[in-house]
Amino acid sequence: MRITRQERRVQLSRRVVIASAVIFAVVFVLLGLRWCYLAILNRPAEPFAAQPTVVNVIDGDTIDVRVGRSTTRIRLLGIDTPETKDPRKPVQCFGPEASRRTAELLPKGTIVHLESDRETHDVFGRTLAYVHRSDGLFVNLSLVTDGYADVLTIAPNGSHSAEFGAAAAAAKAAAKGLWAACGGPGRPAATVGSGAGR
Repeated sequence: MRITRQERRVQLSRRVVIASAVIFAVVFVLLGLRWCYLAILNRPAEPFAAQPTVVNVIDGDTIDVRVGRSTTRIRLLGIDTPETKDPRKPVQCFGPEASRRTAELLPKGTIVHLESDRETHDVFGRTLAYVHRSDGLFVNLSLVTDGYADVLTIAPNGSHSAEFGAAAAAAKAAAKGLWAACGGPGRPAATVGSGAGR
């Protein structure tokens, strides 16, 4: 049986259509695989690692947190605890207690939320932040409320200064923490109780 030219053309057309469909399908699959590969490459390796996690408490108002793979020093914004680490100053009254309290509130591994204000770094390169625990505790405010810290507002930052001021006034009136032990912030530990420096 002989195949006519027209039948040959029909068979050839079918082959071209089938070949075109196969090529289109292969290209479509390859593009889909490429898209999946790029999506995998751009996916964060450790999505949970972006949460700031406390790795160290330096003193009452300074902590180190890990964000991803880097460690950042955080200065708690809007408050000031008595000094324990400043080489230019003696250890101040209630400084060790404030450092212990911060360590109790922020043990190693605590996940925190860092809230910034207008200026994000101090002159020492530390990140300035209001620190909130994942359970909602506002750490900066807690330290002031319980008498472990006083208010320190440095413009242009100060979004919580009124709140901190009210908490400090209440702590002072109730003679909490450093207000009872030291008569107020900034006193060297050696002068408390000796009558010196009053």
